[in-house]
Amino acid sequence: MADEFEFPDQSPPSFQNMGNVIKDAEPKGLNPGLIVLLVIGGLLLSFLVGNFVLYTYAQKTLPPKKKKPVSKKKMKKERLKQGVSAPGE
Repeated sequence: MADEFEFPDQSPPSFQNMGNVIKDAEPKGLNPGLIVLLVIGGLLLSFLVGNFVLYTYAQKTLPPKKKKPVSKKKMKKERLKQGVSAPGE
């Protein structure tokens, strides 16, 4: 019974039908994983480039942001820190 499972001069039956699979292997188009990677990479790259273009355009065209007016209390504190007395005191 042990002799039935030994294949001294031939390959096992599961490998006999394989033939020359590696030798006959030819590229049959692009790998689907590669296509997905290229699509996602292209979308990400276009998103980043678009954001950069919009950012640079906004920097050139938009006016500078207005600053908030400083309150009188803060002005008084700043003057006292600098040693200048506030007017009216």
